[in-house]
Amino acid sequence: MVEITIDKQKIEVEKGKTVLEAAEENGIAIPTLCHSPFLEDVGACRMCLIEDLADGKLKTSCTTEVKDGMEVLTKSKRVEDSRRTILDLLISDHPLDCMTCEADGSCTLQDLAYQYGIERSSYGTKSEPRFKVERDNEFIELDPDKCILCGKCIRVDQDIQCSDAIDFVERGFQTKVGAASDEGLGGEDSTCVFCGQCVELCPTGALSYIPSQKKGREYNFEKTVTTCPYCGVGCQLELKTKDRKVIEVGSVYREGTPNPYGEACVKGRFGYDFINHPDRLKKPLIKRNGKFEEAEWEEALSLVAEKLTEIKDEYGGRALAGLSSAKCTNEENYLMQKFMRAVIGTNSVDHCARLCHASTVAGLVKAFGSGAMTNSISEIEGSDLIFVIGSNPTENHPVIGSKMKKAHKNRTKLIVADPRQIELSGLAEVAVQQQPGTDVALLNGLMHVIIEEGLADQEFIAERTENYEYLASVVEDYTPEKVAEITGVEAAKIKKAARLFAEADKAAIYFAMGITQHRTGTDNVLSVANLALLTGNVGRESTGVNPLRGQNNVQGACDLGALSNVYPGYQSVEDPEIKEKFARAWETEELSAEVGLTVVEIFKQAGEDIRGLYIIGENPVISDPDQRHIEEALDSLDFLVVEDIFLTETAQFADVVLPAACFAEKEGTFTNTERRIQKVNKAIEPPGEARADWKIISEISTRMGYQMNYDSPADIMAEIAEVTPIYGGIYADRLGDKGLQWPCKDREDPGTKFLHQGEFARGKGKFHPVTYIPPAEEVDDEYDYIMMTGRMLYHFHTGTMTRNSEPIDKHEPDAYLEINKKDAKKLRIKEWDRVRVTSRRGEVETNVRIGDRVQPGQIFMPFHYAESPANRLTNPVLDKDAKIPELKVTAVKIEKVE
Repeated sequence: MVEITIDKQKIEVEKGKTVLEAAEENGIAIPTLCHSPFLEDVGACRMCLIEDLADGKLKTSCTTEVKDGMEVLTKSKRVEDSRRTILDLLISDHPLDCMTCEADGSCTLQDLAYQYGIERSSYGTKSEPRFKVERDNEFIELDPDKCILCGKCIRVDQDIQCSDAIDFVERGFQTKVGAASDEGLGGEDSTCVFCGQCVELCPTGALSYIPSQKKGREYNFEKTVTTCPYCGVGCQLELKTKDRKVIEVGSVYREGTPNPYGEACVKGRFGYDFINHPDRLKKPLIKRNGKFEEAEWEEALSLVAEKLTEIKDEYGGRALAGLSSAKCTNEENYLMQKFMRAVIGTNSVDHCARLCHASTVAGLVKAFGSGAMTNSISEIEGSDLIFVIGSNPTENHPVIGSKMKKAHKNRTKLIVADPRQIELSGLAEVAVQQQPGTDVALLNGLMHVIIEEGLADQEFIAERTENYEYLASVVEDYTPEKVAEITGVEAAKIKKAARLFAEADKAAIYFAMGITQHRTGTDNVLSVANLALLTGNVGRESTGVNPLRGQNNVQGACDLGALSNVYPGYQSVEDPEIKEKFARAWETEELSAEVGLTVVEIFKQAGEDIRGLYIIGENPVISDPDQRHIEEALDSLDFLVVEDIFLTETAQFADVVLPAACFAEKEGTFTNTERRIQKVNKAIEPPGEARADWKIISEISTRMGYQMNYDSPADIMAEIAEVTPIYGGIYADRLGDKGLQWPCKDREDPGTKFLHQGEFARGKGKFHPVTYIPPAEEVDDEYDYIMMTGRMLYHFHTGTMTRNSEPIDKHEPDAYLEINKKDAKKLRIKEWDRVRVTSRRGEVETNVRIGDRVQPGQIFMPFHYAESPANRLTNPVLDKDAKIPELKVTAVKIEKVE
């Protein structure tokens, strides 16, 4: 610590801090324009000037480090006159249109002018604009005449978002902020991903959000902090509301959250207008004579209870099944599985995690004893090496992708393995494009090199693992040369990647559906776990095996038992003691000891063993494989009830549709990909008569004779804590602003940042060596291309939300497939031509994008578009352990549509 004097006040401050930091910590206000607490200070605006009494000089407090005995003044006449002059000069080159400016009420320049009493510049004010307003996209407007060249937008873009999308362009009086080639943020060469962080940090109205223009100013809004409803990162967002509508989404700056610097992606920032979309369901619908008619809640709920009871009485509980939802809260998923088990008497409850990360849970439970992300998002920047396999973070988990780019920018090395070329491939020390479905061979090849070259962590293996000798014997056969033949990856790259990974002190693996959505998905996950165990990269900070969960609450839905084989907390339905525990807690004799059907199995048995289905917040017509089969299955049911926010493609098959509240209209919690349980806070009322899912489930249950009397989601979470050991300390009143990470065993437990420190959940980590098995479908003379599916940056999952968001859907309105330029030439197709894609299960038409992202003989299709549904083509063949379908490898043929 050093002692300094600020305005004759002696204070102690930590050595190395700046005068500005010292002043802020002690409640001394110094005005700033270019400063941000999480950006490197550059002293550009000069507003934070102080007077150093030692040498009499004026200095920028944001860049002046404290020294012992230093004496400074923050409000001397010289300082105040200098600040006033700076403001005078800035305003001389700034339009005085505050009455119509979007930033009125949230403009730092305006606040400082008010503070210093500057009504107009003594240097005169420009009358004509010097620059044109740039509005070449659907999201962000740039008015360079309002820019004061503080550079905050550039620094946050380059240092936090790491997109390098904007910088200063031109010189002298013509200097402004611009995108690549000065083509605007929407230009062809622009790398802007419309995260909105530049707008959030702009101290004037130079940058503004187009969708919220003319709809209100900062002082008109009510503000609610909540958790983002899109991917599994769990970003904290501020919903700004007016007249029962969400007008804008702002940043939240909280240390200890997944996005402490206010980060967001284009979906979280702009994909909110689905909330107030006119097509939202507002009243229950009952299908009569093939057409939906609006109904009252009493009639709809009674009909649902009556039909479910009839099927149960006639065919037994096993004739009914339920699909819960990764879009719903933890409390709602808990009630849904409780309803199916305690009221219906079946374990046939599942949700979309079966289609994305069921193999993750199956594999990691076998290897470690716990099926979740081992480490935390905040640990990314501490890794010496990051291995990304089967994941595209910059598009699917953009905030995590930016953290990886920032880590790489500082010192972290990258290895990327993906059949497509992704953004991180261009940064990586080693980037490989393995043939789809060959991940086991690739990973075995890496382990072969590590063992062969003596790079394995023998101390960790001896102390904390078992079954190593078996692993060594299996991977011995996977030489780099043999693996190269299987994967198409050069042997030299395999060796280099293996050495980089093994030699790093802290190496972390990140993966997603690129390795899980295979008939060998569990094998892929086991291979990833083997690699981590082999090198001792588990149980320490900034290491681990880290699955990136795709939806906002897919982790929580799994945690709370929306799976056919486990109760909440991954407690087996086949364990008699566990079954008895839940029977007592739930006061029911209905519980079944038989493992239920998974989502794919439910649809295979629809109309036969399965007579009725209750779906909340899922759209399997778009998300599940072999769309035609799903439609036929839904048609064959005796009774289907769908609970959702829109009349989705699936809801159109329903007998009864119940209107649900979305995330902005209810309370509860989500659990993000790093096991963090965070609050969901109500910002507005639901539209019409829509209700929260937990209320709807409770009312149906009560009508069926099983009382569910909860006053709030907090009551439900308290019950969850009583029966779920990993959530034992999770209570609504403990979550605060940052949430808690499970395992959290009691009210005193602070939660767990990373797993398996000292000991694995299963005791010792276990190697499960696996051999390479080819995909179920391979190319032949008729189906001569391999299709991969996945997500893209601008749309999400089934498109229910983003396709109903005007700016996002306007920006990316059309379905497409990516094809290599060599194949395009061979097929004589050009950019944006229409093609017909056919598999053994169906066909779709879509547009063509040509490039180098996929290799010859392969194509990629996003699955978000109902008008060109990729899942009409995909293969429902299942992983034998996790029952996850092989969505990533489908044999197809392509024909140009004339």
